[in-house]
Amino acid sequence: MRDYHLLPAVRGDLLAKLGRMDEARVEFERAAQLTRSAPEREVLLRRAYACAAGAV
Repeated sequence: MRDYHLLPAVRGDLLAKLGRMDEARVEFERAAQLTRSAPEREVLLRRAYACAAGAV
C-alpha cells in the first residue's frame, strides 16, 4: 500500500474537508507523484494548488 496513489489522494480529500490545507496539499502532491496516469496526476496537482491557495 506504500506506493498506492489513491491512499494519499483520499487522505488529502479528507484533510481538505477538515480545513487542514497544508497537510492536504502534501498528500495530493504525494499522490500525484505516485500515479502513472497523466490525467490523474493533473487532477491531483490542481487539488494541491487549490489547497495552497485555500480554495478547496
